[in-house]
Amino acid sequence: MANLKAVRERITSVGNTQQITKAMKMVSAAKLRRAQQAVQQIRPYADKQNEMLRNILSNLGGQASTSFGVERALNKACMVVVTSNRGLCGAFNTNVIKEAIQTIEGKYADAWKSGNLTILPIGKKGYDVLRRRYPNVTFIRTYVEIFSDLSFENVAQVSQLLMDEFEAGNFDGVTVSYGRFKNAATQFPEAEQWLPVPKMESTGDTTAKADYIFEPDMEGLLKILVPSILQTTFQKYLLDTHASEHGARMTAMDKATENANEMLKDLKLMYNKARQEAITGEILEIVGGAAALESA
Repeated sequence: MANLKAVRERITSVGNTQQITKAMKMVSAAKLRRAQQAVQQIRPYADKQNEMLRNILSNLGGQASTSFGVERALNKACMVVVTSNRGLCGAFNTNVIKEAIQTIEGKYADAWKSGNLTILPIGKKGYDVLRRRYPNVTFIRTYVEIFSDLSFENVAQVSQLLMDEFEAGNFDGVTVSYGRFKNAATQFPEAEQWLPVPKMESTGDTTAKADYIFEPDMEGLLKILVPSILQTTFQKYLLDTHASEHGARMTAMDKATENANEMLKDLKLMYNKARQEAITGEILEIVGGAAALESA
């Protein structure tokens, strides 16, 4: 049985840890409300825009064109990995990184093995893991800490860089690995092709066409519309991940607080047992001493 001093020190240590986990849970809950509101506002708009873009590009029929919908052989690729800057959020970052690794070593295996793969990490956790796993891969480290400012203007710098590189032929494909937010307890890691814009899946009806009216002209509108939609979609990836991070951290800290509470119960029981044993031992010594004096 551990001595009383050691048990008291463990009780104090676990109690202090529990206070920290409670505080982190409350902070994440407050941040989650704002992050959840942001992603819920942008998601319907971004998803509808993306659906419209894919529909248009799938049914252009030679009337107009945009370089962002052109599919090329994947000789050079870019993997964008969106994780958090801090840990203590369960398996959230690990799952997003696993999704990225699966894409790199699967879909982009040829580009990776030939040295033509570029990784753009957003968030320190993804960067720290991937730079050790892929020491010979080119990393764009400029935007690792962009989570400090998720304004549209700031995030648009990243998406614009990727679009410029794709148009210049430096990337033949861009995939984004991120955490899709569902609720505070559930987040899904996803790897989604961002460029070239994936076309709508065929429904078997070859006569179906997108019924859009373009004013003043299709070519001019696509030149402005496509980059704007792509930037909005990219913004959604980061807001999704931001909300997922705080949801995962809130859940993890809640579980940690519960575990600390269970540990405190066990330690207090252990402490009471040790104290009772000590008291019983002292009583036995007193009784033994009194008996010895009486028999002397």
